[in-house]
Amino acid sequence: MPSWNKLVVYELHVGTFNVKEEGKPGDLYGVIEKLPYLKDLGINAIEVMPPFEFPGDFSWGYNPSQPFAIESAYGGPDAFKSLVKAAHELGIAVILDVVYNHFGPSDLDLWQFDGWSENNKGGIYFYNDWKSETPWGDTRPDYGRAEVRQYLRDNAMMWLEEYQVDGLRMDMIPYIRNVHADESPDSMLEDGMSLLRWINSEIAEKFPWKLTIAEDLHGLDEITDKVENGGLGFGAQWDGDFVHPVRNAIIAPEDEERDMFAMEAALIRRYSGNPFHRVVYTESHDEVANGKARVAEEIADGDVNNYYSKKRASLGMSMVLTVPGIPMIFQGHELLEDQWFSDTDPIDWKRKKEFNGFVNLHRDLIRLRLNYNGQTDGLSGEHSEVIRVDNEKKVLVYQRWQEGGAGDTTVVVLNFSGQAYEDYRIGMPDLGLWKVRFNSDWEGYDKEFGDFKAFDTEAEQLECDGYAQSTNVAVGAYSAIILSQDK
Repeated sequence: MPSWNKLVVYELHVGTFNVKEEGKPGDLYGVIEKLPYLKDLGINAIEVMPPFEFPGDFSWGYNPSQPFAIESAYGGPDAFKSLVKAAHELGIAVILDVVYNHFGPSDLDLWQFDGWSENNKGGIYFYNDWKSETPWGDTRPDYGRAEVRQYLRDNAMMWLEEYQVDGLRMDMIPYIRNVHADESPDSMLEDGMSLLRWINSEIAEKFPWKLTIAEDLHGLDEITDKVENGGLGFGAQWDGDFVHPVRNAIIAPEDEERDMFAMEAALIRRYSGNPFHRVVYTESHDEVANGKARVAEEIADGDVNNYYSKKRASLGMSMVLTVPGIPMIFQGHELLEDQWFSDTDPIDWKRKKEFNGFVNLHRDLIRLRLNYNGQTDGLSGEHSEVIRVDNEKKVLVYQRWQEGGAGDTTVVVLNFSGQAYEDYRIGMPDLGLWKVRFNSDWEGYDKEFGDFKAFDTEAEQLECDGYAQSTNVAVGAYSAIILSQDK
């Protein structure tokens, strides 16, 4: 397991990631086949959408009927163990998406397990009153029953111990904390919260290097606060305060609709005082379905292979991979996948050749993030500072650092406008030569890009943005540049 500031997560769905036979879902062996590709891309953790036994062969996985079983169409338990082993051999961690806010709702052997129930509800494993209600059916487990709590705790620990996964991502925990997820005190589930504290405390004690991630999306420090401080004890949470404003900014048709102050807020957001208590992304399975589409599709409305889709999708990814937080990429973003996520629409791997430059853009960003070149250590550092928020010209500039200094401190310039800037003066952390390590406008990434020449630049003693030194930079339309000094 990489340290959390060095994680780059790739979310994937087994049934669509690598399909071999039309009309059948992909399986876990197909995922294993693509692990070297992910390794070359720079990915060091995969997050696997729920692979538990569900009705039929096609599903997102959020309707588990057998929470201790691996879906037979995916290859069953041995196949999943093989995936974990193969990933570990390549230095890739495995984070498993688990569903404890409801079961099923169909094909449930647990339903009225011993024949008893009240109100024609689920019986001994489920709430049998109004607390059973979820958006997915009246199948919420009874978190107040000791045997059910043990069942869920044992499930979590089995994946970590027997299957040796490196972390768990828990689906929509507002429906574990609360009956209706409306934060109403009247529908709070103290039993659910105490269950989460129990599971997270045991994981932290036994496996402090293993990460638990919450999908909560309410922006609460309580989710990642330590249990001893009254929190739920998750290691990180998906950050709705990042994805929603950033998606809005890159999808909006007109430049004047892009709010750089919202981008600043998304940049500096942290939970429980730690920037790595959040997962940042522009796409997830939820954000590219349910009436929404891929970022490139939202921009293109029909043909993702156009200048604006490619430029602004890559700008969003440049922000994801340079801000403080744990970056996550949803399967196919690097392939410029179109339309939206569906459990019957497989990844089109022919796109890897067609959009090879776009794949390489992601690879180069990840390598800078992980400091492959030894000159951008700050991109995984705890510290960040906003240098410039220019809402008129739609530019955001910030620096990242660990200890600071040459080879560490890294400056990122994001241009959210359709206007290129040749002599754009910004404050700089230090005097001397700053070299361009990345320019998203390079035509090597796509022949339609402008190939606007970002240049190495000398910072001089001239006050700007509250810094004693400054320099002029060049940045293309809808582009990102990354600068640092030689170590």
